[in-house]
Amino acid sequence: MSLSRRRAALYARIPGGIDGRRMLWIALINKVGTGLWMGAAALYFTLVTGLSVTEVGVLMGVSGAVGIAGAPLAGHLADRFPVTRVIIGAQVQQSIALLALLTTDNFSLLLVYSAFSSLADRGANVLTKLYAARIAGPDRTKYQAVQRSVSNAGWAIGGLAGALALAVGTTHAYQALLIGNVLSFLAAAALTLRCAEPPSPSRVVTDSTAPAPQARPSSPWRDRPYLLFTATEAALFLDDAVLQVGMPLWIVHATDAPHGLAPLLMVLNCVLVVCCQVPLSRFGSTPDKARGLLVPLAACFVVGCAAMAASVAGGIWLTVTALVAAAIAFTFAEILHAIASWELSIALAPDDAQGAYLGVHGLSSSAQRSGGPLLVTAVIAAGPLAWPLLGAGVIATVAAQSHLVRTRLRRPGGPADARGALRERGQRLGS
Repeated sequence: MSLSRRRAALYARIPGGIDGRRMLWIALINKVGTGLWMGAAALYFTLVTGLSVTEVGVLMGVSGAVGIAGAPLAGHLADRFPVTRVIIGAQVQQSIALLALLTTDNFSLLLVYSAFSSLADRGANVLTKLYAARIAGPDRTKYQAVQRSVSNAGWAIGGLAGALALAVGTTHAYQALLIGNVLSFLAAAALTLRCAEPPSPSRVVTDSTAPAPQARPSSPWRDRPYLLFTATEAALFLDDAVLQVGMPLWIVHATDAPHGLAPLLMVLNCVLVVCCQVPLSRFGSTPDKARGLLVPLAACFVVGCAAMAASVAGGIWLTVTALVAAAIAFTFAEILHAIASWELSIALAPDDAQGAYLGVHGLSSSAQRSGGPLLVTAVIAAGPLAWPLLGAGVIATVAAQSHLVRTRLRRPGGPADARGALRERGQRLGS
């Protein structure tokens, strides 16, 4: 088979057509830029702008808290304006905010610019997910899996390039990483301009013979089951804090493992996501299948917690083996949760307010980013026996979410019934 035919066969397996493929390039460019900057951000603020460690902590904490509002705000806007234009707005906002960091070493201004960037960052995550759901249709879970694999590859590329620049350690090197991230957002915005606007159930043009849409779309803030689902999601995103914060700190402060093991485990995480996310996505292609992934998700998380506790029980080889096993288990918990979360967050949302609902769902990952590191550091401070307790908490959360989702999907007039009614009405109008 020729190269062109192999390329065509590969493209045919990616949902969303040419715009779906463009969005994958956008995700790759975006994450390469983010990978360049994220590993250097804290060092930039301390070594280049001269902030103290306490000031850096306050800056990142406050900007992260402000960013929580970005998810629901972006979802609200996406239900009222073309989602591609809102995505471009978020990309440009991030580039402007990051570029502004180069203009000052004043703490207050750096805090404002960082919060402005965080607001757009959390909103962009929701917007790209919404675009994927609209462009890929019923294949949204597969598309999201491909996008996540591409994003992790971008993170790895950017992180390795950033590490080389950090080895130089000069002010210009740090500034170059920041500018590289700015350019990645501008390039992504230019590519997004070429993407077509996908159909939106919340913005429908009607004629005089068609029934008018509901005057007041559904509101996630009045949807108690969906709010409870979002609350349970915040706990299931803890794998992120464990892998990025808990594991490095545990290696350094609780074990005799070499410190260089921490970045190697992050590389292992990226490789596993790139290799396994797409193949496993077929197990969550429907709401019922996605709900079925919650049990193995909990099992993986518990195995990871048990391995973390066991890592302090013996010599260096047992420690390293246990830590590798923990990283693998938490990574598979992350992969399974990503699949289930993508499908269920869309399936439980009414079509007339997908953006608003996904915006509220985005609060779960934002809340985890703020509270997750605090919980994980508390577990580390409490010692090895706290890890099984964390695993037990995840089991209880999974049980609650599984019951909640089952009740929601089975109730008369629920999301599945609503979508069926809309499809039936569309067929009647087209006949």
